[in-house]
Amino acid sequence: MQIAVKSLFALCLLSSATWAVEPTAPTTTPVASVNTTQPKPSSTTAPIISNTVAKPLTAEQIAKAKQQQETKVKALIQDQNNRLKQLEHANLEALAQNQELQLKNDNLTVQVQVLQSERSAQMFLYGAMTIAVGVILGFFIASYVYTKRRRQW
Repeated sequence: MQIAVKSLFALCLLSSATWAVEPTAPTTTPVASVNTTQPKPSSTTAPIISNTVAKPLTAEQIAKAKQQQETKVKALIQDQNNRLKQLEHANLEALAQNQELQLKNDNLTVQVQVLQSERSAQMFLYGAMTIAVGVILGFFIASYVYTKRRRQW
């Protein structure tokens, strides 16, 4: 029992340490990179300290960077325009299909109403025929009983 409690306690401590780590945001790299590598000092000589100063970007490099960014933006805009056209086309197709299905639904609704009214009219006729047959049979039975009583006199 003590081993289970200790292992559970250790597991909680380890997992809480992993939860405490904050995610880091990806860093963007600049267009022009600066070479900051330093030579490794050898064991026989003293370390050499070299100061590398970042060179300012030239006008050509800035123009190239702007041009690359503009081409990327234009490519993204073109891609978004293509996707927009595809979405509009798909939307129009879906609207046409929706209209067609609504027409079919309306047609089927009318057919159901016609069939229901025909069925109710048919049931009305069956009921009328049943009553007519009942009345006729009633007259025959009544006349038969009346004539039978008359004969007995």
